[in-house]
Amino acid sequence: MLRIALPNKGRLAEDVRDLFADAGLEIRARGERALTASLGGEFEAIFVRSQDIAELVADGAADVGVTGWDLVQEAGRPLHALLDLEFGRCRLVLAAREDAAITRLEELPPRPRVATSFPRCTAAWFEARSLPVEVVTVSGAAEVAPHLGIADAVVDLTSTGSTLKVNGLREVATLLESSARLVARPGLSGARATALAGLEDALLSVVRARGKRYLMVNVPRAALDQVREVLPGLNGPTVLELHGGGPLVAVHAVVGEAALYRTIGALKALGGEGILVTRIERLLP
Repeated sequence: MLRIALPNKGRLAEDVRDLFADAGLEIRARGERALTASLGGEFEAIFVRSQDIAELVADGAADVGVTGWDLVQEAGRPLHALLDLEFGRCRLVLAAREDAAITRLEELPPRPRVATSFPRCTAAWFEARSLPVEVVTVSGAAEVAPHLGIADAVVDLTSTGSTLKVNGLREVATLLESSARLVARPGLSGARATALAGLEDALLSVVRARGKRYLMVNVPRAALDQVREVLPGLNGPTVLELHGGGPLVAVHAVVGEAALYRTIGALKALGGEGILVTRIERLLP
């Protein structure tokens, strides 16, 4: 049975549970604090800290894992990145005190001291730019380090930048963009490789469906060319004949949720009627 390492707590853990449930792999555990569980009866889940998942997968304690790309990069282990699950988005950024007049990388002092809980990523990023740096590894919040005089800047995660601003820090550069990823250890074969392919398809079908709606509408046959411009869909809209023929045809298409309001307005202007919009649970190409 394929063993999957999942986050044991936090917002990332909640999003992962929702994703697997939507994919038909509901977590079935003996209790809230259980360390293992069944995933829809198909896979075995182990619940661990997000920062340990890359190591556990690389060492073979688990076959697959879900964790942040920032943590995968920091671990520096050989893993296959399979899917971007498109949640848990954040950035690893370099920031300095707002009153330090540092707005660009070039304005940092020579061999700056940089506090971070991502020492590997930080050192590699500065090395790639041929800039000497002294990395100060911290285990907690790094934002206070510049104010205590123990660092010239910090490298830390941010989603909106609001925490940095509250702590009197200004973003200087972005080291990497992160989101939740499905990763696997190299060398899976046979039944495990087959199971992994099925898992990828199931999760990808949910990711593809998010933010999409299935729209059905009856439109004048004479307006089909204009309707196709409004509803491109994945491979163009599906056009179906209505029973008994007549001047109307049924058009079905997948549309982005953000454009739904404008799309419906455009269809109505073309004579569309009987419009029905439904949610999509899973979407396979």
